[in-house]
This record gives sequence, C-alpha cells and structure tokens, in this order.
Amino acid sequence: MFNKSEYVNRGYNFLHNRVFPGSKRLSSLMLYTTDLCDSACKHCLIWAKRPPVFLSFDKIIEIMSSKCVHPSTQIGLEGGEFLLHPEADRILDWFSKNHPRYDIFSNCLKPEKLIDAVLRYKPGRLYISLDGDSDTYRHMRGKDGYASVLSVIEAVKDKVPVFVMFTLSPYNDFDDLKHVADICEQYKVQLRVGIYNNIAFFDTVENAQASFFGEHKNEEALTFSKAKELKSQTAEVVATYKAVRQPSYQAQIPEEIKAWSENYDYVSLYENWVSGKLRLKCFSILDSVVVLPNGDVPICQNLPTKLGNVNDRTLDEIFNSDESNEVQHHHSENCNQCWVSYHRKYDIILYRNFERYFGKWATSKMLGYYKWDSDESSKYTDVVKDS
Repeated sequence: MFNKSEYVNRGYNFLHNRVFPGSKRLSSLMLYTTDLCDSACKHCLIWAKRPPVFLSFDKIIEIMSSKCVHPSTQIGLEGGEFLLHPEADRILDWFSKNHPRYDIFSNCLKPEKLIDAVLRYKPGRLYISLDGDSDTYRHMRGKDGYASVLSVIEAVKDKVPVFVMFTLSPYNDFDDLKHVADICEQYKVQLRVGIYNNIAFFDTVENAQASFFGEHKNEEALTFSKAKELKSQTAEVVATYKAVRQPSYQAQIPEEIKAWSENYDYVSLYENWVSGKLRLKCFSILDSVVVLPNGDVPICQNLPTKLGNVNDRTLDEIFNSDESNEVQHHHSENCNQCWVSYHRKYDIILYRNFERYFGKWATSKMLGYYKWDSDESSKYTDVVKDS
C-alpha cells in the first residue's frame, strides 16, 4: 500500500527510537487542525461541537520546527474537515514549500475547493471518506456526498495518490465494503479500511466492542439537535473486551480486499482481538503522535491519557520527556485496548514481518510476548489464511 522507502524509514525510526528513547523521531504526525465539520456522521459526532476550535497556523509552524519532526515524517492534515480551517490555504502553501511529505484528509463535501487545493498544492496523498453506496452514505454520514466523492476521485486520481477510507461500523456492513472496494478497483486508487472505535475526540456513541457490523444500517440520519442530545446523554465509553455478538464473520469478508493485504489481515484479526484471543504490544505510539485542535497531545488516538499540550510546552518536551517516556513504555508494553487502524496496522505488520523472517520464538524474544489466537503457538499464517 505504501512505497518501499516509507517502510525503510519507519524501520529505521523503530530501531533509532529503541536505542535512543529520549530523542525519538516521528514517523507520523497527525494534526487535527479543527473540529469544525460540515458532515453529519453517526459514527462521529464531532460536527455537533460548538464553538469550533482551530489549531493556528503559527502553532502548526512551531510544531513543525520540533527536533522530533524529521524531513521523512509523514504529516496528516485532518479535522473535522481540514478545508474549513480559516487558514487552510496558508497552511497548505507552507507545507507544499517546506515539508512536501504531507497528506490531506477530506470528506469531499466541497469538491471544487478540494480539487483546486490538490492541484495547486500537490499533497503527498489525498485521503477521502467513502463508507458505502449512495444510500448508506446518506444514512450514515447525513449528507448526499456520494457523487462528490466520485467527482473528486475522477478529477485528481492521476495527479496525486488517492486513498479511499472506509470505516466498517454498526452503520454499514460488508456489502458496503465490497462496493467501495469495487470503486477503488474501477478507478485504480487505494483502499484503506478502518473499524469503528470509541475515540473520545470524535464523541462516539455506540459501544464499538459490544456492537456488530450493520446493526444500525440505514436508520434515519441524525439531526444537529438529536446529535447534541446524544452527546449530553452519553458518558465516556469504556473499552472492555466482549465477544462479538454476531456469528463469526470471516466468510463475509469480501474477496476484493485481499488486493490490499494490510486491510485484509487487519479486518480478519479483529474478531480475535475483540474476543480477547489476540494480544500485540503497541509500538506505534513510540513513533506516531496526534495533536488535537486545542493543542492536547494524547498518548494515542484511542486513550484519554494526555502527554501534554503544545500551548504549554514544546512538542519535543511533550514527546521525549522522561515522564512521557515512562508513560509510553508502560502503554507500549501493556496496552491492548483498541483496534484503531492508525496504530494496529503498524503493529500487525511489525509482528507479521518479524515472524516471517525470524520465526515465532525469535520474534517473541525481540518484540515481547504476543499471540494471534487463543492457541499461543499459532503463527500469523495459521490465523490469517489466503491473504
């Protein structure tokens, strides 16, 4: 899915950060520049937040001057909807001239503005959201944006690499995943599959681990007032291991996603993780950071634990302080609480490749205890077949 140099860079950072934990380098830095959004998604109620918050241009430039940010660091510009940031053009102009390894994330609801930004500023990649066919899109995301997504793909697919992001959730199902995979094959663009998780920043409502895919598909779209009511009634969802309530879904996974192996193993292994059979250490938090619109730097995308705030301390102080190293080390060793694609795809690839070249015993010695299934002797190839 990514090119060889990106894997090499991340492998180098993996080794560097293990040897020099006090001067770790970032492989990925996600800047959630605003929580302002023009969508109305059920799987994310960020669009109901008021007043909106923005990470300023000056603060972004300050963050980019950090020692932990390397020329090879991949930057993600996200929201909310990034293009709604009042300084979006200024930010894109700066990145296009000073740090070209950056990506734009968008819902495509302003297709002309997005196409213009892509053609003018040439991001490294464009990530766009598509969670099913036109009916599913309307019910799940609350807007008629399906045609806009296709128009953007058609306009820029030959200009920049396009990654179509699909979130498997209680609001869509495997038929929708197949539909989006077919779209990606038709237009010769990349597919990136995520699975719905309870992430505090996105104000999620349904308990991800106690829900099943498609449970609420095509139910009535949310209004702003209803979303505000749900937000006020819903306490923070605590992640707990709970067996998936539906029968095994392995046979439902579309054959089409095998063309993107990083998606296939990620989706295939979810059932083992959610039922408590799979355990991997979390190494991604040692080279990946998220900055929220208010400046908070959580330890990861999933947990509420904060390492600091860039309005109070520099990113270097936050990411590489002794205190943060201790917290990061503890969670890296002991946390197995999410299946967020931003983190877990990296961990899967790391363990999978080590096991492929060094075997299971040597991998456990180098990376620590792990298991793919309830049978601790099972190898990756025993659990994920025909990938």
